[in-house]
Amino acid sequence: MIAAGPTIQIGDHAATAQLFGMTISLDIVWSTLFAAAVVLVTGFMMRSRVTSGVPGKLQLFWETLVEQVCELTDSAIGPKGRKYVPLAVTIFFFLLVCNWMEIIPSGHNPERLPPPTADINLPLAMALTVIVLVHVESVRARGAKGYFKHYLQPNPIFLPINVIEELTKPITLTFRLFGNIFASVLMVAVMVALLPVYLVPFGELIWKPFALFIGAIQAFIFALLTIVYLSIGTSVEEH
Repeated sequence: MIAAGPTIQIGDHAATAQLFGMTISLDIVWSTLFAAAVVLVTGFMMRSRVTSGVPGKLQLFWETLVEQVCELTDSAIGPKGRKYVPLAVTIFFFLLVCNWMEIIPSGHNPERLPPPTADINLPLAMALTVIVLVHVESVRARGAKGYFKHYLQPNPIFLPINVIEELTKPITLTFRLFGNIFASVLMVAVMVALLPVYLVPFGELIWKPFALFIGAIQAFIFALLTIVYLSIGTSVEEH
């Protein structure tokens, strides 16, 4: 008989709970709350230490981040897009923290704080929130008549295509983030399952720096697409 090799469990969670017939992954909830706490604490710390003189490292980080996002919004939307800068900065930093939680050593035990973006629920919730906001801002910028009229552009025969395009936006936004982070987590799971125990730390040492790069790129892309969708949704014919 051939001995069974190590198996890779997909979708397992360290702790779950039932609520109204739904299964809630508590480890994803805790890791999401942890990421949100990191964002809030970092923001409040920066606010308490802000100075008009020589900025500290934390203030310099925030100023650089805000400056880069301002340049993106100015190029995509114009000066009126400055009101979306706090949203884009928050989305980027929150997703960055979520994605970078992957570097927490996993070992052979279930992760207590897995990256919440490796579970499809958080990317889907983020994508739906962004798309709903885009449609709300589109109605504000164009008016109800202009909002529904844009589905008929450039010709009424494009109505089905325009509707499908709007429906696919949250789907593509979700799976772009989820797929990349999940694949990165799966890569670590493969190493943990197939490598000897004493080689697992070396495998993670090689892979996880690359995972940091993937996490940063995906957070940037999500924030960038948020700005792009807002730019498209709030544009008017005169412009």
